[in-house]
Amino acid sequence: MSARRSTAAFLLVAALSLGVSACTATGPGARSECEVSGCTVTFERGVEAKISVLGVDTELTAVEGNVVTLAVGGQPVTVPVGETGSVQGMNLTVQEITQDKVVVRLATGL
Repeated sequence: MSARRSTAAFLLVAALSLGVSACTATGPGARSECEVSGCTVTFERGVEAKISVLGVDTELTAVEGNVVTLAVGGQPVTVPVGETGSVQGMNLTVQEITQDKVVVRLATGL
């Protein structure tokens, strides 16, 4: 198991043991809502949108039609809307693309 995935797993277990069931975070042009099963991130389009999710820096780098490219922990991943990709030990699903925002779901698979 990678160090990032171990850290993410630890953070989820710690949150559960403390009775925390959900949390939110914001970054430049982005907002995340996390729960035990993973995090839903909403990126604003037209700005340099990035946020740290489960201890991993995540940035929206491009949107072309119905395909999104993100940098997760510095590694690029390209995923069409409605599809799931894998990067940095996480599953990434693009849920929605509009003119104003991109919504993705990140889960550790735990």
